[in-house]
Amino acid sequence: MTAYAIAHIRPETMNEDVLRYIEEIQATLEPFGGRFLVHGAEVEVLEGPFPGTVVMVGFADIERARAWYASPAYQELLPLRTDHIAGTLVLVEGVPADYDARKTAAHLRAAAGL
Repeated sequence: MTAYAIAHIRPETMNEDVLRYIEEIQATLEPFGGRFLVHGAEVEVLEGPFPGTVVMVGFADIERARAWYASPAYQELLPLRTDHIAGTLVLVEGVPADYDARKTAAHLRAAAGL
């Protein structure tokens, strides 16, 4: 099942380390089949506060996403971002093509006794 690395990046001050991170991250994704789906696009906030921007990378599955994050190449590059930019990164699995939210709601309703 498809998986995603989603980062909420807070407003940053650009510097050489951050630029190097941006220049080099693609090479860390390629061995794991990762590809950018969203990268620093303008965010249209509809609800709640959301300072910053979003980066989203797609992978074929959660195992590849985890392997990318744990890879020596990415771990070596990571401090170039984390030393200068506040942010949150999560890995999350997508849903299957036949996903139906109503079935999930019914399961949650039954589990809660509602």
